[in-house]
Amino acid sequence: MKPAPFEYTRPATVDEALAALARDDAKVLAGGQSLVPALNMRLLRPAVLVDVNRIAGLDRVETAGDTVVLGALVRQADPRVQSHPVLGAVLPHVGHTVTRNRGTICGSLAHADPAAELPVALVAAGGSVVAASASGRREIAADDLFAGPFTTTLATGELIVESTWPTPGEDERFAFEELSVRGGDYALCIAAARVRGEEVRVVVGGVTPVPTVLEVDPDRPGDSAAEQVDPWGSIHATPAYLRQLVRVLVHRAVGRAREGAP
Repeated sequence: MKPAPFEYTRPATVDEALAALARDDAKVLAGGQSLVPALNMRLLRPAVLVDVNRIAGLDRVETAGDTVVLGALVRQADPRVQSHPVLGAVLPHVGHTVTRNRGTICGSLAHADPAAELPVALVAAGGSVVAASASGRREIAADDLFAGPFTTTLATGELIVESTWPTPGEDERFAFEELSVRGGDYALCIAAARVRGEEVRVVVGGVTPVPTVLEVDPDRPGDSAAEQVDPWGSIHATPAYLRQLVRVLVHRAVGRAREGAP
């Protein structure tokens, strides 16, 4: 299939992009690795496509204290982000090499696929995004960004212009686990763990509508995580199987973090 007809605009500045996005029926084109297939299958029928790829400065990578700030056009394959402890652990699991060459980190966050790795990673890292609109900018914590499958708390006309990724401190460790039917496929279950001393932060995805923080028992993290989820099941796995995946992957992630991942 081919997309339904749409208007195409390629703004040169963020302000021009925001003016175009003020329409209710506008969509942003950055990497396009999720958007273009949805257009071709006519799952989405926007009236206008706003291509932000020519906007200068949106591909910046900056270090500010103990955080890394990524502009909206930083690609998932960008070598500048591979050494970050969280991104370096997660990005190899995102799609395939060819999709990471074009796909953007902020685009994946805005897409909010419940089976995507980067939203889980941002929540686990305690990160945030900055959303811009014609009326100004606001910072949205990762915990407050995801509202449901493919749904965020972004308002009409808002564009994620950057994401902020805290770097784990010297006394912190991060580990990431997932299982998919094949490498590069959408994950059946995702588990991320950040450990600092006796503090354990666990986030799961793929089995819940949004990245979900679980309050786990440090002595039995996998079992206590499995007790808190109610997976919906799919053609690939039953709810019972997915609950067992939560148990196993959380146990592995917490164990690897405690041992000093990777």
